[in-house]
Amino acid sequence: MILRPQFSDFKVIGFYLSKLVIGVALFMVLPMAVAFLAKELNPLYDFFISFLACLILGSILYIVCYTKEEARWSHGMVVVSLAWALAAILGALPLFLSGHFNSFLDAVFEAMSGFTTSGLTLAQDLGHMSYAHNFWRHLMMFLGGQGIVVIVLAYFVRGATGAFRLYVGEGRDERLLPDIRQTARFIWMVSAVYLVLGTLTLGIILFFEGMPFLKSIFHGVCIFMTGFDTGGFAPQQQNVMYYHSLAFEIGTLMVMLLGAINFKLHYVLWTGNRKEIWRNIETRTLFFAIMFAFVLVALGLSKMHVYPTALALFRKGFYHLISAQTGTGFQVVYSDQFVNEWNGLSLAGLILAMSLGGCICSTTGAIKMLRIGIITKTFISDVKRHISPALTVLIEKMHHIKDSILTDAQMRSACLVTIAYIVVYVTGAVIGMLYGYPFVESLFESTSAAANVGLSCGITNPGMPDGLKIVYIVQMWAGRLEFMSVFVLIGFVVALIKGK
Repeated sequence: MILRPQFSDFKVIGFYLSKLVIGVALFMVLPMAVAFLAKELNPLYDFFISFLACLILGSILYIVCYTKEEARWSHGMVVVSLAWALAAILGALPLFLSGHFNSFLDAVFEAMSGFTTSGLTLAQDLGHMSYAHNFWRHLMMFLGGQGIVVIVLAYFVRGATGAFRLYVGEGRDERLLPDIRQTARFIWMVSAVYLVLGTLTLGIILFFEGMPFLKSIFHGVCIFMTGFDTGGFAPQQQNVMYYHSLAFEIGTLMVMLLGAINFKLHYVLWTGNRKEIWRNIETRTLFFAIMFAFVLVALGLSKMHVYPTALALFRKGFYHLISAQTGTGFQVVYSDQFVNEWNGLSLAGLILAMSLGGCICSTTGAIKMLRIGIITKTFISDVKRHISPALTVLIEKMHHIKDSILTDAQMRSACLVTIAYIVVYVTGAVIGMLYGYPFVESLFESTSAAANVGLSCGITNPGMPDGLKIVYIVQMWAGRLEFMSVFVLIGFVVALIKGK
């Protein structure tokens, strides 16, 4: 029997959502400061209006829904699902007011792409967008990469039990420290340290490439936020191609790889265990996945003779492969070049890389390497079982930070999430074909949206059908949350209608 949600359930959900809305409002102070420093009056008004709207909504929710009850599992999942959708709507307010989007739907698409670190963009005339609005696009990715709910956990949630349920609902499976709030704060500490170092590194490179100092720092901080959080937004319409710098491309490669690594692995490396990076099942699987996908890309491009030198193949082929595998979406070619200059085999390599993604509990999306490693070990274990004597007991182990026995629950979970991603990739491709786009391009764009990558072969643009924009918004949202909290939200709605 399905039980209908009670009024107390709505109070718990509304109370936790109020903290997220207030958190979004507080972060809008940063682009307001940028607007003030850059003497951008209209953008300052845009963010002040949006700040007030978020603050008023959050305050009303807090007062009306105030409760001391901790979130249960169902509450946590529903809160997370609604939180990401609500953050995209609220984050779209200043973007829509900027005048760089054809409609509010386009602004919501941009905000959802930002918070989910997808990187697909519908912004127009980026070269003339204000510093404040451009900074907000990149800040959304920095917030979304660490997890907008992680922000709430770190500073606004007191109960440890309710905090853990929100943390898991956001698609994270591991704690780094015994207390989940300490885990959230450590994630932000790591990100803040890397932000300072990465901004200085990229900014100095751009400065020596001839960019004015303040502009180089602005571009450095924006590119780092989206690179480390595997998002793919850039201050200019041409993306990373705008900079025409090999040193800058190598710098962003390092940043992308840092963002694709498990935060727990960052913690282990910071505490001095350097050997873990070679022993960990995730990093090993990531290495072999990159090598296999690059073989496909390199073979495909070599047949086309588009990039005849090793340096050209590295800057175009390998760069996009890492951009795809880490779920970043930085591009150094125009979108239509994927269609016109890359053949099916090279595009298949990119699609495979996008669909697999980086490490679990990182800023990247998609299926993730730990699940691929578990599925591979499960397959090998089944082969061993079939060729072993009937009474043989096989125990499969793996090393992920520590040695552990691979359980049936882990195998089942890895397979279910992988199947869910594949279904969403294919469904989006079929819908794209129904709108008249070719299969390969539709699958490329669908995988990019659902895996939160941001590479585009040209389908994503302001003139695309509104229905397809909504499909990609849903894919970005569901893919970032890894489906379970979305399924719980659907179950909650069904219980509300049919429950007793």
